[in-house]
Order: sequence, then structure tokens, then C-alpha cells
Amino acid sequence: MPSVQVYDTTLRDGSQAEGISFSCEDKLKIAQRLDKMGFHYIEGGWPGSNPKDVDFFSRIRSCRLKNARIVAFGSTRKAGTPVENDANVKAILDSGVQVATIFGKTWDLHVSKSLGASLEENLAMIRDTVAYLKSRGLEVHYDAEHFFDGYKANPAYALETLRAAEEGGAHVITLCDTNGGSLPWEVKELVELAAAQLTRPIGIHAHNDSGMAVANTVTAVRAGAALVQGTVNGYGERCGNADLCSVIPVLSLKCGIATIAPEMLVHLTEMSRFVSEVANVSPDSRQPFVGASAFAHKGGVHVSALLKDSKTYEHIDPEAVGNRRRVLVSELSGMSNLLYKYKEMNLQVDRGGTEGRRILEEIKQMENQGFQFEGSEGSFALLLRKAFDGYREPFSLEACRLLVEIKENTPAHSEAIIKMKVGDQTVHTAAEGNGPVNALDNALRKALKDFYPSIGSMHLNDYKVRVLDEKDGTGAYVRVHIDTGDGRHSWGTVGVSQNIIEASWQALADSIAYGLLKGENTGLKNGEE
Repeated sequence: MPSVQVYDTTLRDGSQAEGISFSCEDKLKIAQRLDKMGFHYIEGGWPGSNPKDVDFFSRIRSCRLKNARIVAFGSTRKAGTPVENDANVKAILDSGVQVATIFGKTWDLHVSKSLGASLEENLAMIRDTVAYLKSRGLEVHYDAEHFFDGYKANPAYALETLRAAEEGGAHVITLCDTNGGSLPWEVKELVELAAAQLTRPIGIHAHNDSGMAVANTVTAVRAGAALVQGTVNGYGERCGNADLCSVIPVLSLKCGIATIAPEMLVHLTEMSRFVSEVANVSPDSRQPFVGASAFAHKGGVHVSALLKDSKTYEHIDPEAVGNRRRVLVSELSGMSNLLYKYKEMNLQVDRGGTEGRRILEEIKQMENQGFQFEGSEGSFALLLRKAFDGYREPFSLEACRLLVEIKENTPAHSEAIIKMKVGDQTVHTAAEGNGPVNALDNALRKALKDFYPSIGSMHLNDYKVRVLDEKDGTGAYVRVHIDTGDGRHSWGTVGVSQNIIEASWQALADSIAYGLLKGENTGLKNGEE
């Protein structure tokens, strides 16, 4: 089986994305996770550019990496500066790495405008820098910045820059679509051309400004590239880089080209979400292969077919990349969607019976009122359980009163007084909070903690309110969505009302009830989200 090497630049190019700033600790965590996945190269940063990257290269030395080689990034020497005196080159050597990636100018426009150097001087800068670092014992990769645009402007000169890197002894010469404007057929032609004229392996570094980064990367490999550069989740400047979470499974599962070890592919989704968490960026639910919606099915016709054969509406097995199939229930659902959900929870319902049809109609009516169960499967699971005689409500509300005191120049004060039924006991308690919903949440937990100690591990992760019909102004219906977690799993719940407190109560009560249900022997699967 043919293979390519995976070169990750999340810690360098990915950190140039708007809204992303990795700490040194973040970079160390990500590097170790990528190493565990079996990536071949991890570009740690530019040691000559900032103290944080210097710190990273110092600290990563003590990490026992098993698979990856850490790479320092930098530019060719400056014009008119001897390579041994160049500060950037010195910083690379001081970083203690064994692999360096040097980028240089391929486009004559950049040579004259950005560098202010002659074309001949630029060739010497490339050749000298690569040769010098190699002479110091480093494996040197050369990134041909703007190669595709440079070739279009001046084909002969663009190829000369590649030969200069080869003459310097570059281990790999990577063709960069820096502006992200190239198209797959252009990439194919120029990768084949470079491969025919050079003796060194070719790499590809694609940006996504035309939405072609993954396609261009895969095309380059099929045209002869032996190394792929990219980032986890496609993070990167402007529109991002080639997303390795798509590149890897496309090559491995669809093209028969080895990337990382096959047994590590099943951890791809987990890795993607780990990096998004460290980056403090919400995962893209529609991201191919690893997104939460990548294998989510809503239409009743689709689900009916899936129940017969998953290949009808899935291009791969979700578990191959560590993801899972999700069947959504909404006003678009058919009986097949409902049957699938019952099966997930080990509940039995008669396909032709009236009970299932009644529940499905109830769901559609609720969605018409504003309920949305796609991200609120905790509420949905409770709805299905309540259709069975064996379900027992863990608690019920008898009355609730909220006090909110607002004074000028003084923080608002909120207090919730709650009366509840838990089994055959009545609980009457009160709690304060930094707002009415927080006070209500605190009072609910206070009332239940002695009956259900596990409630102490449940925490509200997110609270969202959406006005459903803006034209009704303050009298409009609102939908409240709550995300709750217990440290291992998370689940969503929903409430809808013209009263934001009532909607909040519905979602809060469901979040606790579902959390308690998950901890009992109810047939619900652990981790159902």
C-alpha cells in the first residue's frame, strides 16, 4: 500500500486563525495528543518570533514522544546577511530540534516587493540557508511559499527556486498554495511537473480560501506528493488550512493510501474535539467525518432506508473515524425515526401500534409550538420514557416563587422559594442566585441533594434563550436550551413558554431528571447525548 507522511502545523499555522491563541501549555497538550495519533511531524512554531515558542521548544524536549518529530519553522536568511549570522537561523539551532522547515520566496513579485532583493540573491538565500542547517545535522524541509501563483507569473523562476532548495540538500520540498486560490487540476499539473524535475520528495501545503484545500491536498498526493501538511479542524489564517480530519480518512479509507496507523483512525473524532476544546473553539457540527452532524439523519425516508442498510445514506461506517450515527426526531420524522430511538434505549414499541403514532404526532405538535429536540435529547428521552407505565418521575413541582429586587447603583438580588414533592415527602426550601434562573437552579438542587446525592456531580454547562417570534416583542414565546454535564457525559434539554422562567424551569427540571435517569438501570445507554 502506498503511503504519505502527515505533517501537522496546527501549533504554528493553526494558531494564526482569528480567535485562536494557544498558551505554551496548550501547545504541549496538543503536541502529545498528535504524537499519540501517530503523526509524523509536528511543527511547533517559529522560535525566532516570540518567547512562547522558545518556551515550547525548551519544554517539549522533556516529553517522551513516540512517533512524531518536532519541527521548528523559520525563513531563509535575510538579504545581505551571512547565514551563520542570521538571527532567525540561530534561533532554529538554539531550539534544539532535529528537523527544521524553511520557507522562501517563489513568486518574483514577493522577491522584489517583500524582500527588496534581486532574483539571484533570493536563490542564494534559499540555497545557503538549507545547506547551512543541513551541515549542522538537521533534517531540512523547504516550503516553497506561493509556488502556484509564482509559477503562473514566472514559471522558469519558480522552478529555479525549487532547484536551489534541492541543491542545498532539502529533505522534502513542499509546494505551498499560500493564497488558497488554486484549483485541483492546476495542482495536479504542477505537482507532476515538480516531481518530474526534482529528485527530492514533494510535499503539499494548501490553504482553503477557495474551499479547495482538502481536494487540492488529495489531488497532490494522487499526483505524486509524499507528504501532506495541514491542521486539525482546518484551523489557519483567513479561511484556514487543509483539514487533516478530512485529509487523513479520505486518503486512508477512500484512496487506499496509508497515513496514520489504521487502529488510530477510530480516535480521529476524539482528537478533533480535544483540539477544539483546548483552542476554546466550538466544534463545527457539520465538519465532515468528525462533526456531530456528519452522520445525523433527520428525514423519515432516510432513516427507513438506514434501518435496512446503513450504506444507503452513509459513505463510511461512522465508527471507522470514532464518530457515531445519530437519528434526529422532528416534524420531518417518520415512524422509522421513532423506532430507531426506541431501539437505542432498549424500549419496545409496536411498529403498527397506535401508541407510537400518538407519540410521533405529539412530538410534531410540540415542535410546532417551538420545541426542538435535535440538540435536546435529554428532554426527548424523557418524553419517550413517560409513554411507558414503568416510568416514575423523580420529583414534581408544587409551587415556586421568585423574588427579584432591583435598585439603582446596586446589584440585582434574586431569590427562589420552591415547594416540591419527592416520593411521598414534601420539600420546602429557598436559595439565592446571581439571577432568577440561577436562584431557581440552586433551589432545585438544594431540595434534591439529600434524596439524590449524585446531583452534586451535575453542572450546568450552557444556557441559551431564543425568542421564537420577534414580532410579538416581549410577549413572544421563548425557547430555553440547557446543556448539562457530569464530568463524563453531557446532555441537552429544552423548554418553551411565553414566560422565560417557566421555559427555564422545564429545561432545568428535565436536565436533572435525565441525569438521574442515566444513573439508574433504565435501559438508557451511558453517553447518550
